Amino acid sequence: MLETLLGSLFGGIFRIIPEVLKMLDAKNERAHEAIMLDKEMAFAKIKGEITMRQVDAAMTMSELDVMTDAIKEQGQTARAAGKFVAALSALVRPLVTYWFVVLYSLVKIASILMAIADGGDWKEVLINAWTPDDMALLMMILTLWFVGRVWERATQ
Repeated sequence: MLETLLGSLFGGIFRIIPEVLKMLDAKNERAHEAIMLDKEMAFAKIKGEITMRQVDAAMTMSELDVMTDAIKEQGQTARAAGKFVAALSALVRPLVTYWFVVLYSLVKIASILMAIADGGDWKEVLINAWTPDDMALLMMILTLWFVGRVWERATQ
């Protein structure tokens, strides 16, 4: 009788052990699949970012190509129209820049004179008249005329 009980007990245990092992294996497999899914998602995100950067770079290159073609066409049109038109076309950017700088300077000088006339200390007025916006504007103009020229020479 004891043998029958022990045989039934061991038979039941040996029957349950594979099922317990299958459950543990399934749990480990699900954890592995979750980790792999996370890695695939991270890879897809990186791949998407790379694609977006490639598209952005292609758009920038297209914009530069269009601008280059427009500048070349403008030069050809001006040359075809004659020397006077070519000279007039070449003077547009410098004249607009000079006009803007003169008007901007007159406004600054007028505001300084008004501040001094209202009793401001001329040193404080001069210091406060030059703002970060003025510096940004100056840098923009200098970049247009000096860095732009260097860039144009390097690309020709």
